[in-house]
Amino acid sequence: MKNVCNKCKMPIMPARIGYKRPKQRRRTFFRQWRLHRDLSQERLAERLDTSIASVSRIESGRQPYTQDYLEALAAALQTDPASLLMRDPSDPDAIWTIWDNAKQGERKMIIDIARTIVKTGT
Repeated sequence: MKNVCNKCKMPIMPARIGYKRPKQRRRTFFRQWRLHRDLSQERLAERLDTSIASVSRIESGRQPYTQDYLEALAAALQTDPASLLMRDPSDPDAIWTIWDNAKQGERKMIIDIARTIVKTGT
C-alpha cells in the first residue's frame, strides 16, 4: 500500500533522493535594515556584487550567509554586523531605537535608570 496522508487520504510523494530539509535558522533583520536604508534588493545586490536571487534567499533564510557576507552587508547598510542579527530598525519601541534618538544627556539618564532597575529590580 502506498503512503497516504491521514487527513486528506492523498498519496504522499516520496522524498527526493539526497534532499535534506533546510535547518531552521535564527531570525535576522537583513530585510528590515535594507528597507530602513531605502534600498531595493537590486540596488543592494549591486553594492554587494551578488545576485538579486541570492539577496532574496539570504533575507528569507533559505540560503546561509558567511561572516564575509555579514560584514559586507553591514558596510553596505551602514551599520554593524551585530545590529543585522539583533536589531530591528523598524521597531520604534525597541531600546536601540530609543537610544539612537536620545541626546547625549538623555543617554546618561537612560543608563542611570537602567542601572537602578537592574540593581533594585523596580
